[in-house]
Order: sequence, then structure tokens, then C-alpha cells
Amino acid sequence: MTHQVHIIGGGMAGSEAAWQLARRGIRVRLSEMRGGGDTTPAHNGDGLAELVCSNSFRSDDDEKNAVGLLHYEMRQCDSLLMAAAAKARVPAGSALAVDRDVFSAEVEAALRAQPTLELVRERVDVLPSDGLTIIATGPLTAPSLATNIGAATGADSLAFFDAIAPIVYRESIDMDVAWMASRWDKGAEASLAMGGDGRDYINCPMTKDQYFAFREELLAGDKTEFKEWEANTPYFDGCMPVEVMASRGVETLRFGPMKPVGLDNPHWATEEHPNGRWPYAVVQLRQDNKLGTLWNMVGFQTKLKHAEQVRVFRTIPGLEQAEFARLGGLHRNTFLNSPTLLDRQLRLKSAPHIRFAGQITGCEGYVESGSVGMLAGLMAAVQIAGRTWTAPPRTTALGALLSHITGDAEAESYQPMNVNFGLFPPLHDVKKKARKEAYTERAKADLAEWVATLA
Repeated sequence: MTHQVHIIGGGMAGSEAAWQLARRGIRVRLSEMRGGGDTTPAHNGDGLAELVCSNSFRSDDDEKNAVGLLHYEMRQCDSLLMAAAAKARVPAGSALAVDRDVFSAEVEAALRAQPTLELVRERVDVLPSDGLTIIATGPLTAPSLATNIGAATGADSLAFFDAIAPIVYRESIDMDVAWMASRWDKGAEASLAMGGDGRDYINCPMTKDQYFAFREELLAGDKTEFKEWEANTPYFDGCMPVEVMASRGVETLRFGPMKPVGLDNPHWATEEHPNGRWPYAVVQLRQDNKLGTLWNMVGFQTKLKHAEQVRVFRTIPGLEQAEFARLGGLHRNTFLNSPTLLDRQLRLKSAPHIRFAGQITGCEGYVESGSVGMLAGLMAAVQIAGRTWTAPPRTTALGALLSHITGDAEAESYQPMNVNFGLFPPLHDVKKKARKEAYTERAKADLAEWVATLA
């Protein structure tokens, strides 16, 4: 069968892209290296859409949770993954969890039943030079193909050690304790040119006692261990876990990410603080998206377990009530700097016959990966039909995630991200308690109009 679209990778994104194309009668070649003599260090079998970590797709609440809303939106687009999850679902409270073997079997059976889809167990080592292609090889792309992608996109386009700092919702930071400033007002001119006010960082101050107590918490906190296949992955100097820095000396953090120089705290009155308005140490947060709703903790990539991160980082003054859009981590990964390399239709700018989808684009999580695969498949289908692509509204979970990947995120600090309401255009006129419901109501109304445009 001569194919119209070649999909490389049979995980969550590749399977969903293949489904969206094949069910529209488009001829698809789906290449999956597992089952053809190759595998990855994380997979256990050769089934399509194998869940290699958790068996949970997280919350299924589509009224108050961004990932639950994404579930809803995918269902409205006839998602194969959501249909398979419904058949493989196991009890897990309000979360959508599945029997991973049943789930994979359901996905593969549905795809094999499509007459226009050819599943080939083969490893692809180079990017195709022509023909519509979707690369959906995930964070564990085969080394040969990863090298080829790196050559095509530039040496700095791929990160093989994923250092992630926590991201905090701006509205959860106590600004009666923290304050806005740049160190020595540095970069104020550039900030003003970009529409800022010259005070581009949120600063959380610490006294000497608070600093030493915080350092001890970092050192004592419960940490994850490297998996066997990650053990030889080196630390990069710019990606050093904050607790590793802390272990290298009492003052190391104060000369690194917690450096206090040039930061004058206006909240501190001289009589209350012997050193005047100058903190002993400072935790800085930097704006992470164009909307200003998400702020990342600068230099705080970590291997603390998630519950420990919440506990330890809430001891930081100003972050006592912090809500996290993403927690930190450090592990081997492969992903593109998508805001730089991809256009708004997930196409490689230097080779627009190639689209990327799934975790390799920098989305994080099963559902997010599948949703970006779904969008890539829909984009290719529209292109083949000779129609004009209309992106999902940014007010929807699909649109917000796509916008983050293809341009809303800051390219210099781009990191993998789960879907969250911080990616959505804000609703400042809605009270905080009602905001999540308002986001979902707006998204569902806007999605209905967009879905009606799909063939």
C-alpha cells in the first residue's frame, strides 16, 4: 500500500495521529521499532501505546481540572485513546486509570482494523527526505534517529538530560512577603522594550536562620533514585539539582541560585532586621509564559520526591501557600526546543513536510502526548484535503497546549509541561473560587464551534 502519511513511533501520540488519519480514509504507514528487534530501556513489551510509567491519566474531572478538560476535549474529537481508556478503566476514584495491557490491546486492535493503515515493525534511523511525515518517537527516541534529528535541528535543539524546575501559579505567591525586582535593576532597558516595567523577578527573602534551616531540609528531604538506564547520565553544570549544590558547601546556594546581592527588600524595616533591607539569601522566580500566570523557581531543578518538594518549598517565605503547576525533576529525556523549531502547525520550519508530535515536542504526560498527536493527525488530514487549518481556540485545553508548544513559551527556558490553567488566557474579572469552572465553561463553548469545523 502506498502511504500518504508516514508516522514514526507507535506510542500515545503516534497511535492517536494514525487513528485520526486512518478513520478518514487516509493511507498511513505506522512504523514502530518495538517488535522488530529493537526496544527501549523503559518499555516492557511491543504493544502500541504502552504505558511505561503510571497507569493513570490523572484527574477525569472536566469541571475543575485542566487535564480532565483535556480528556473531555479529546472525547469530542473522537479520540482513540479516550475510547480505549473507557474500555480498560479500573477503579481509581476521580482519576482515569486503566489496565495497561487491556488499554494497549484495545488501541492496537482498533488500528489494525483500519483498512487504510499499515503497521510495520521497523526502526527508522533518518528523517524521511520527502512525503508527509509525523515523528512521534517520544522522550526515548532511538539514538540513531535522535542523532539525525539533532543534525537537522542543531546541536542545541535536543536535551538528553531533562532538568526541570518547579513552576508556581502567580496568584498563589504572597506578595506581602515577596517583592518584584531585578538584581541591581539590571536589564531594565530591555525589559521596558518588551513591555515590562524593569522589575522582572519575584523575590522571596530569607534571614540567616531561615536559610540554614532551608538548606537542612533540602539535604534531609526524600529523593528519587536514578533508574538503572539513567545511572551514567552526567549532570550538566547548568542543570545541577539544588540539593546537590547544597551538599557542596554551606554557602554554595548563596553564591548560586539563592544569591542575595543587588536585591533590596522594601518590606523589611531596618529596626526589624539588623542587616537593613538586604536579605541573607533570596529565592527568585522568573515569568514562564507570556500570560504571566506561571513563574518558575530559578535554579531549583531537583530530585526531591513530589510530596517533599511541596513540603520543603512551602517553607520558603512568600511560598507558604504556593500552588504548583509543575513540580521539578531531573531525568534523561529527548525533546525539541519547539517554540524555535516548529511552526504553528507542528511542522519543522527547515523541512515542513515533517511534523513532530507527542512528548518529543515538550509536552509532558500521557494525555498531553496523545492530544498533540491527535492535533498533528488532524493537521495532516486537513492538508491532504486541501483545506485551510484552523487551530483550536486558545481558550480550550487543546489550543492552550498547542500555543504553549509552538510559540507562547519562552524559547530560552522551554521545558516539558503538563496542561494546566496557567496556560489559558486569564479571567481576571472572575473570582478565584469560581475561576476553574469559568475556564471550563468558556473552553467547552468555544470547542463546540471548532469541532464543528472538523471533517
